[in-house]
Amino acid sequence: MSMDMTTVGDSGLLDTLQHEVAVFARRAEQTRLGGVGQVRNSMDRAAYLLLNRLDNEGPMGVKALAASMGIDSSTVTRQVAPLVDTGLVKRTSHPEDGRAVVLQLSPRGLSRLEEVRSSRRQLMAELTQDWEPEEREAFCALLTRFNTALSARMAVPPGTDTPPAT
Repeated sequence: MSMDMTTVGDSGLLDTLQHEVAVFARRAEQTRLGGVGQVRNSMDRAAYLLLNRLDNEGPMGVKALAASMGIDSSTVTRQVAPLVDTGLVKRTSHPEDGRAVVLQLSPRGLSRLEEVRSSRRQLMAELTQDWEPEEREAFCALLTRFNTALSARMAVPPGTDTPPAT
């Protein structure tokens, strides 16, 4: 049985949390947390997430990529088109089914992704330079946990209160 944290928890704390999440989302979108120097804001969020996913999980089809990112195939198709046009992603035929398309990070895409990652890593270091290592670790753990809970919540069918059984 789930508890309603808005009645048993500290509503003032929850109000602060929802406000800070809203401020974070706005600031993250405004700055796109794009890093520092010349690379700052040089890659949009969608491109970064797609390239990062292809790097971490390897070549895959549009449907698999969409499923792994929790978005629909048409969105992936639309977002990947400029990445193919600029040579950051390669489209190849599936080795077992020549009709199917496989998306793969190109060498140029990997190089560009590493450049952006490095810039963003530097930004994170600057933003947390006065934090203790334990604070950085705790923040990462809690933010990961929050994002996981948010993803699970987004998977809940409308009109229900719990995620589907897996």
